[in-house]
Amino acid sequence: MKQSIANIGRTALTACAAAVAVLGTSGTASALSLDLKDLTDLRMERKQANKDGKLPLPGTPDLKRLDERLAERGVAKDAPVLIRVFKAESEMEVWTGDEQGNYSLFATYPICYWSGTLGPKEREGDKQAPEGFYTVTMEQSIHRGTRWIQALNIGYPNAFDKVNLRSGSHILIHGGCASIGCFAMTNAVSLEVYKLAYDALESGQPNIPVHVFPFRMTEANLAKYDAPEWRSFWMNLKEGYDLFERTHRPPRVSVCGPRYGFTPAGRIEGLNPGPIEVCSETAQVIADLSRINKRVAEQPKPQTETAEIKTASLAGPASYLGGPATAVMGSRIGQNFEQQLAPQSPHAGLSQTLTRPLPCSLAMASCRRYAALRQQIAHRVTMKLEEPEREQARTPKKKTAKKKKRRSSHHRYSEAREYRYER
Repeated sequence: MKQSIANIGRTALTACAAAVAVLGTSGTASALSLDLKDLTDLRMERKQANKDGKLPLPGTPDLKRLDERLAERGVAKDAPVLIRVFKAESEMEVWTGDEQGNYSLFATYPICYWSGTLGPKEREGDKQAPEGFYTVTMEQSIHRGTRWIQALNIGYPNAFDKVNLRSGSHILIHGGCASIGCFAMTNAVSLEVYKLAYDALESGQPNIPVHVFPFRMTEANLAKYDAPEWRSFWMNLKEGYDLFERTHRPPRVSVCGPRYGFTPAGRIEGLNPGPIEVCSETAQVIADLSRINKRVAEQPKPQTETAEIKTASLAGPASYLGGPATAVMGSRIGQNFEQQLAPQSPHAGLSQTLTRPLPCSLAMASCRRYAALRQQIAHRVTMKLEEPEREQARTPKKKTAKKKKRRSSHHRYSEAREYRYER
């Protein structure tokens, strides 16, 4: 199984590398590469400054005057909190709410280090910082790690990540200046952010919204950081960004299918932002994925790559579900996120989890990986269900003894005469 997924991933990476090679001479691609280099240089400069003890970093508020700063801004110590992260700018904002549920910017902190590049986190171990809408609860604020005891767990993966097959865990806002997916803020900044969040949670705010963006979602930045593979995802994030910019209240965030949904929040919802809402259909998909992933993990050894999956990685996104004819249809159904083709002629005993139409688009790499996993499991279960039939087919049939035909004495006499005359 791991081998098949790896092969599919390598094929995708090869295609991406080829695309980069082709676009390397274009102005957009060159500008993006230059911008990403600048981001890396900034992070390395801050990492060196932390190592040399040149703290606080430029742009850091006066951390020794937290109470005075709160009083100067008229912010109650138990005010609700919202956190926004901007990766390209390497900045974190803390917004505080008033009695009307409206939020104002309290402080902007430089992020000392975040790992990876622009774009969401997709899998465990990719050293990528996530992007999306998350929430911190009281349970998540009490981090159980030995290194960062006072750190905020942003709650990755959320429902959106799970339905899009993104994996990983323990993405924190913590101290120091080193990270493999988290946001390192330096120790002093991390303690201030933690205190503001913890006081809000202790005073009754059930969920602290954490909005993580690749950059400030302006039209200029969308044009500057032009990455076609994330364009649709970033435009979806921009919907939530724009809504908060207009209302200064945390939008109600929902997940139904492979996209975020946003609804303006009222006064009460601004004071007490709720968790991310998940529609029943998506919740069922997430439950199905959890069961399938558990079954895959329990397999005693990796499954070998099937010819169907190998063909799918080369010939088209849907070929392993129905052969070449289905592969031809891939371009027609690529944008249909609600209904996809189910495996053809499934065995009667297969679970609906393995036979129902796919809940995602085969145009998405994550959906193809999910379909490959499901196909492997369906094949394994089908083989088990058909074993009695194959065993019966392998059982040799009993041979019936043929009775020798008794020859009459007249017949034996005739044969003897013919033999004698021939001699």
